[in-house]
Amino acid sequence: MQLSDLDINKTYTYADYLKWTFDERLELIKGKIFKMSPAPGSVHQIISAAVSNELYNYLKGKPCRVFSAPFDVRLIRRSMDDKDVTTVVQPDICVICDPKKVDAKGCIGSPDIVVEILSPGNNKKELKNKYEVYEEAGVLEYWIIHPVEKTFFKYILTDGAFQASKMLTISDEITTPILPGFILNLDELFTDQI
Repeated sequence: MQLSDLDINKTYTYADYLKWTFDERLELIKGKIFKMSPAPGSVHQIISAAVSNELYNYLKGKPCRVFSAPFDVRLIRRSMDDKDVTTVVQPDICVICDPKKVDAKGCIGSPDIVVEILSPGNNKKELKNKYEVYEEAGVLEYWIIHPVEKTFFKYILTDGAFQASKMLTISDEITTPILPGFILNLDELFTDQI
């Protein structure tokens, strides 16, 4: 089977997704197929590694875990059954504090923190489509990092809806009540690029 064999107007589930054997990486958002961008560039990967490393080092010995793409996050609407899951995303980074949400296939349910690093060509998907499913699924914090503009934006779930933080940039530090004591220094993050 090839990607071109699929009907892009059809609604698919995680059970369908598991049967696909083609090389292209895809995500399902509310049952619709979204192609993932080509392999991320070097700046994206440097930022992803730096953020993952900071989170990993902070989380040593704590119950929360950090995962990096490719890692399937199945967001639940009706049930946890593969045939009922219609949203499967691969965030650049996610933090999961409930070990029961991690299984052999990835994450089932909403991560506590999702981090997306913008790349040319994926901004609409990250900023609109994923924003909506992350909010609906109950992701507590959604972080968006824009490497070119050297900005950081955080959405915090409050009473079931995301509330935007102010835009942060070089000289700012990122903290979160989800991870007390964690600090991500944007000076270091953005000046460590190629």
